[in-house]
Amino acid sequence: MRRFPGFAYLAETPDAAGAGSSAEADAHRWLEAIDDPEALAWVEAHNRDTLDALGGPELDHLTAELREILDADDRIPFVVKRGEHYYNFWQDADHPRGVWRRTHWTSYCQAKPEWEVLIDVDALNAAEGESWVWHGARCLEPEAPAGVWERALVALSPGGTDADVTREFDLINKRWVEEGFQRPAAKGGLSWIDRDSVYVYTDFGPDAAGQSALTSSGYPRCVKRWRRGQPLAAAETLFEAAESDLMAIAFRDRTRGFERDFIQHALAFYEQRLIERLPDGTQVPLDLPLSAQASVHREWLLVLLRDDWAPAATCYPGGALLAIDYAAFKAGARDFRVLFTPDARRSLEGFEWTRHYLVLDILEDVKHRFVRLEPRAGAAWASLALDTLPPTGEVGLSAVDDETSDEVFVVVTDYLTPTTLSRLDLAQAETANAGPSPIKQAPALFDASGMRVEQRFATSDDGTRVPYFLVLPAGIDDVSRETALPTLLYGYGGFEISLTPHYAPDVGRCWLARGGAYAVANIRGGGEYGPRWHRAALKADRHKAFEDFAAVAADLVASGVTTPRQLGIQGGSNGGLLVGNMITRYPDHFAAAVCEVPLLDMRRYHQLLAGASWMAEYGDPDSDDWERFLKDYSPYHNLRGGVDYPAVLFTTSTRDDRVHPGHARKMMAKMEAMNVGDIHYYENTEGGHGGAADSAQRARLSALAWRFLWQRLGAD
Repeated sequence: MRRFPGFAYLAETPDAAGAGSSAEADAHRWLEAIDDPEALAWVEAHNRDTLDALGGPELDHLTAELREILDADDRIPFVVKRGEHYYNFWQDADHPRGVWRRTHWTSYCQAKPEWEVLIDVDALNAAEGESWVWHGARCLEPEAPAGVWERALVALSPGGTDADVTREFDLINKRWVEEGFQRPAAKGGLSWIDRDSVYVYTDFGPDAAGQSALTSSGYPRCVKRWRRGQPLAAAETLFEAAESDLMAIAFRDRTRGFERDFIQHALAFYEQRLIERLPDGTQVPLDLPLSAQASVHREWLLVLLRDDWAPAATCYPGGALLAIDYAAFKAGARDFRVLFTPDARRSLEGFEWTRHYLVLDILEDVKHRFVRLEPRAGAAWASLALDTLPPTGEVGLSAVDDETSDEVFVVVTDYLTPTTLSRLDLAQAETANAGPSPIKQAPALFDASGMRVEQRFATSDDGTRVPYFLVLPAGIDDVSRETALPTLLYGYGGFEISLTPHYAPDVGRCWLARGGAYAVANIRGGGEYGPRWHRAALKADRHKAFEDFAAVAADLVASGVTTPRQLGIQGGSNGGLLVGNMITRYPDHFAAAVCEVPLLDMRRYHQLLAGASWMAEYGDPDSDDWERFLKDYSPYHNLRGGVDYPAVLFTTSTRDDRVHPGHARKMMAKMEAMNVGDIHYYENTEGGHGGAADSAQRARLSALAWRFLWQRLGAD
């Protein structure tokens, strides 16, 4: 095993090399040293090779087209309401890192609103010699209903990492508060208590006993109250999670008349406690299952169950949404009202409060259905189906101001239809023609004439019906083996995340317009059918997600849409683990793969950056999980010589502090050493887990993928 200068050498404990093999040292482990000079030299050399292979006029053309999409001036500037202002963060060609700005409603409704710029991130970078990436802002709500919004806590990330800094900003004078709250770079954050105090959860450094302020997953475990003028070291400790837990944060619900303080204590990825912190400092954990998600709004407690629960005589099923008067719950009541119950076709995707209503977002075979509920104490909640909202595509609702209004923003899109932003008054939803009122319509960024979207179902190995969406290019009336198309299949399949249709101008311009077909698989592990769909592919059952994806690939071939030599796949993060397993398990199902910011070494993933936080999803490599199932779906350990693997493009980011770039680096190095095929690697130097920090970087990464795919699957 080689050693390199500047590398904090890891102990030479042998790693299992794969199923059925003897233990051996990991010859490529040196690439885990993110900023080691020799590791970076390896990255630079591979980046050059990839640009040499994929570069040229075609790549430049694709990059320019994608920049045009990303920087288009007529995109919808989505806003959030804070007092009399509507705030927006905007990036374009002139502001690659973006500007935080605001306007008034009347101006916003115009074709070209008049914006007041608060923070220009590019100008800030130039002044400070930094590479800040915007991570958001939390504005302090005034005490009086008609008060002025004066302050914000602004988060900025160096290069796009999850770790960021927080600074206090004066919204009236549009400047940084020089002696205000400032948190050094770390994973964590600040949240307002009042004008002169905040909750802080961050890396405070080791305590007097030498114990870290971070959990083993690298997230904050200590919550403190920090008062204005205090040094951070003097902040008062309020709560400490165990180092083996996931994280702890705190926040104040500032809803007038219902002010409360809460600590969110995550023991693991799917285990959490909501703890109310009373004015006298007493901390009262809510008596709920650890797997449930709890939220309090005004007088109501909502509980979204992941598992079946029987607090009394009634058993409530996993996936159900329950409600109860919060004061009564704290007094011992457990007579929950069931607001939603899942079935084989339906799950709850989310919910949104307005002043007087609760809106449920229900997925039925991956299609949105919305229901307005009117809370009533001691009586059934009145229910109204919002039939004026479209049943297909991606539909999102967000409250304009949940303290004072029943209006919601409605965002509607699908694979071929540009986004529309509308406003809907839920109080008027029962009146005739009470549909959403359009505010802004995004332009078409590719010609979708003649293209169409279908929903299909494939059958997995165990008989499970797996839905997927198929987008066909123009001129295809009926697919057959004689008209097989270059096809890209995308998937994720993890962490209960649903893949629903959304406008994809990059797919439209770079793939569909050239005659390719595009498919998105709703495989197990995702959230399309609620917790049961997710749980079906956890840990030892992870193989079912891979089998589902393979079933969709096979269905695309069997139905004549494509052939294995014309089929490509793509996925990132957990989707990169999916792609890695497709490469090693089903190399004959497809011809090309794009594997982005992936997990690939499942023997060491829990020791790399945030990996320990995902053991509830994948399993614990230090237990018998490794021998029982983890080694079977660790792509890095299941590469085999003599296999005709498909062409692969690996992409990642040096500054990804969530999924370690070592996963992609080592997989590339091992495949290269085995001389197993057509493989390429590109590592962006910024961007965090998103892979890119601005539109130029995003366009280049995306262009590389489209260029690679069309070279291998298309007519080039």
